[in-house]
Parts: sequence; C-alpha cells; structure tokens
Amino acid sequence: MDRDLWSGLAVFAAIVEAGSFARAAIRLGLSASALSHAMRSLEAKLGVRLLDRTTRSLAPTQAGADLLLSLRPALASVEEALGGLDAARARPAGRIRVNAHRMAAVHVVLPRLPAFAAACPDVSVELVVDDGLIDIVAERFDCGIRHEVELQRDMIAVRVSGAVPLVFVAAPAYLAAHGGVREPDDLGRHRCLCYRYTSSGTIHFWEFVRDGHRFERVVPGAFVTNDVELMRDAALAGLGVACLPRACVEGGIATGSLVEVLAGWAPVLPPNHLYYPSRRQPSAAFRAFVEALRA
Repeated sequence: MDRDLWSGLAVFAAIVEAGSFARAAIRLGLSASALSHAMRSLEAKLGVRLLDRTTRSLAPTQAGADLLLSLRPALASVEEALGGLDAARARPAGRIRVNAHRMAAVHVVLPRLPAFAAACPDVSVELVVDDGLIDIVAERFDCGIRHEVELQRDMIAVRVSGAVPLVFVAAPAYLAAHGGVREPDDLGRHRCLCYRYTSSGTIHFWEFVRDGHRFERVVPGAFVTNDVELMRDAALAGLGVACLPRACVEGGIATGSLVEVLAGWAPVLPPNHLYYPSRRQPSAAFRAFVEALRA
C-alpha cells in the first residue's frame, strides 16, 4: 500500500475520534495545519470527500463513516501487532499518557517518577492534571488515577495509595477574627471555602464522621473553586475554613500558617487507584509503569 495513503487513513481515523483537528494534532504530536494538509491529500487520492467541516463542527461524510467502519479493525490489529514487539526489546520504550486528579499527580505519581525514569530511561510520561472525570479511552490516555468510588466500569484497577485523610483548617488570623470551630454546627456562622466538581458542576457536600456515624452538611460557601491548591491558598490568605486532603496542608499546619479545626470530625477518602481498560494489551513500558506506582 502507498505509505502516504496509509498514513492519511490513520490521520483520518484520529481526527474523527478526537472530534477536531486541534485535539487530534495534540494527540499525534503534529500541527493542525499538517493534519489538514494530510486530509486534503487523502481526499484527493481517493477522489471522495471524507469529512464535512465548518468553523464549529466536524463529522465524517457517509462515505467517510463507511470507510472508518471498515478501517478501525485494521488499525486495531496494527496497534496490537506493534505492541507485541515490546517483548523483543532489550528494555521498555515508548510513551505513557496518564490522567490524574491534582492530589494524585502531586503526591502519588510525581514522587515515584525519578526512580521509574532511572529504571526505564526510554519511556516518556505525559501527566495531565484533571480533577474531572473523563473517558480515558476516548481521550487516548493509557490510564487514569482516581479514588476507588470514581472508577469507570470495565476497568482493571490497581491501588496506588492508601486511604486519603481529610482535615479542616483555617488561618490563625481568620480564627482570631471569627472565633473557633469546635463542632460542625459552629460552621453556620463561619465563612467556608468550597470545592465545585469539574465534571458534574455540583458543590462538594462536607462530610463529618464521629463514633462511626457519617453525615453530610451543607455549609455557607463564601468562596468556591474547582482547584484544591487554590482552596488551600485561600485558606492561607484567611478567607475562611477549608476541608482539604491532609497532604495538601500538612506543611502549613507544621509551620503554624494553618490551624486544624474540628479535630476528630474529618472523614477519609478511599485509596487512589490506577485504572485502564480490561481489553487493553499492556505494553512492557506500561507494565513497568504500573509496577512503579503500585502501592
């Protein structure tokens, strides 16, 4: 087969799967103009239009959809065959794309990357921080890292951390101005810093645990954000009381710039898990990465 024709078919499939030239360009590591040129060349060679595209939308034509239906099994077979070459390599090589929420990226993945890089110098890692829930298959990630309760179906999951304790904190200056917080009912007269989930758009309900009893409470949100580090910084600035992973604020507690409140009331989040599709044939590089992160 004409090498340029085969390359163009792979580009066509990637563009449709990504839903735009820009997203496909990012995934393939090429420029959007290069992909546009490849598509024009492919359509000219085949003598048929494969994509209907405007400034706002992109979709395959009927001919393009029919071609893609026949093309996908062949592309999957090629990817599987290339993956099988890993066993013949002297050491793992390739690229791994990981999607993780911020706390897992900072406190689970990043600390283990130096040892992994030393053991597998031919493997590159792309770590995308995303606190929302995404379809890792559609977005062409090799794996995701989320808390156990957030895992997608039909996934193989590997625990990569222990349970994640939360803690309620506020700045000393804030507490001096607004009074202490000894029990959840006290929060009704305080300014609370709240987290909005990126995927659902809902605001996190604060949870409390006491003597094995767990309950939720709606608190007055004086400040709302979708970023845990920004919430920590807001607490440091004296904006109010925040509920955050202990790992995020333990430095502030140690220096006295943050004070723990409601001690004994904070819940614990489930462990973080690395997850990937059960139908995926793991490469040698990916297996090594999973082992490096396994808790």
